[in-house]
Amino acid sequence: MRTKTLKKNKINVVTLGCSKNVYDSEVLMGQLKANNKEVVHEEEGNVVVINTCGFIANAKEESVNTILEYVQKKDQGIVDKVFVTGCLSERYKPDLQKEIPDVDQYFGTTELPGLLKALGADYKHELIGERLTTTPKNYAYLKIAEGCDRPCSFCAIPIMRGKHKSTPIEELVTEAGKLAADGVKELVLIAQDLTYYGLDLYKERKLADLLRELVKVEGIEWIRLHYAFPTGFPMEVLEVMRQEPKICNYIDIPLQHIADPILKSMRRGTTKAKTTKLLKEFRAAVPEMAIRTTLIVGYPGETQEDFETLRDWVKEMRFERLGCFTYSHEENTHAYNLEDDVPEEVKMDRANEIMEIQSQISWELNQQKIGQEFKVVIDRKEGPYFVGRTEFDSPDVDNEVLIDASKFYLKTGEYTTVKIYEAEDFDLYGEVI
Repeated sequence: MRTKTLKKNKINVVTLGCSKNVYDSEVLMGQLKANNKEVVHEEEGNVVVINTCGFIANAKEESVNTILEYVQKKDQGIVDKVFVTGCLSERYKPDLQKEIPDVDQYFGTTELPGLLKALGADYKHELIGERLTTTPKNYAYLKIAEGCDRPCSFCAIPIMRGKHKSTPIEELVTEAGKLAADGVKELVLIAQDLTYYGLDLYKERKLADLLRELVKVEGIEWIRLHYAFPTGFPMEVLEVMRQEPKICNYIDIPLQHIADPILKSMRRGTTKAKTTKLLKEFRAAVPEMAIRTTLIVGYPGETQEDFETLRDWVKEMRFERLGCFTYSHEENTHAYNLEDDVPEEVKMDRANEIMEIQSQISWELNQQKIGQEFKVVIDRKEGPYFVGRTEFDSPDVDNEVLIDASKFYLKTGEYTTVKIYEAEDFDLYGEVI
């Protein structure tokens, strides 16, 4: 027979999906802490909140499996309550309520006050910038906008996150100041689309203005840009990047494809010629810039010719960082009306071919770094190494610098100068200068 635990409620927040979800979990945890609730992140607790991802098939499967895992723990008496929030819940709430009824309550992406109420807490409006960060202490995500107004055919984010909504500059500066006071030295700016920032609030693109204010925050050493959209990119951002040493020479600009027929069907609002021109302007304005992109292969109607156009272009552009994903056929998106006609094994073969090319490019670019010195931030100690990153590398997704821990003593969050003596596809080995 199942028995309720007698201990005081400890709320365990489990985060799945992207950095935007990490940020949302941190805001939730900050609110709970302000309500004097005991809250942990992905540790044991008798009340569980699962912040789900509903973006593509693999992420949805992971979210559903995690929900089922904690519902089973509830049946076994290991946990008392299970709440589900986030994108999967926003997108499929009626289906989830029907299929997994043992969850205590489901909440969408905009229902934080309701979730807090269910957890016995009040939503505190005055807590601008108050978060319980879950990343290593030296960096944190700063979400500058929510939602997306772009009409991309393959993407369900507008369904789950709604229309683009920028956070005012002064609120973001306040939040950055609080993070810096807590020891954060690197801000990773995130949004569904950074380049759209400010259009709704100020009637013009204001990313460059925001950056000029954030560099004034004392204690912040690096500011990194994630998820820029290629159409309508505000070129003055490059000028700020060139002028301000705190802005990392790095940009994450998901391009998705390059063959014109696919770009048109994807509703990306650009062409191969325009995209290539934009990237050449990036390189001319900031020659040292590391460009990260992501690509989708196997989109409906992608011919062998379309794929070869993409493959050859990847070879030509020599991106510093690149990820490749197979197309996921998502209901309620514009592309769902198209036939998902590229076989799964062809999708996988194409993705693998792109990543093999990128692996070789990355190896060649890394060889050029041997003998060079870089400013490196230490993220953690792992096995016999301290693991760090240069300004050209974002946490979790990019190259890492490995430093022999038996020879050097370093602290997490410390910035140090490192000379590279060896390089692999995605790892650099260095010695502290």
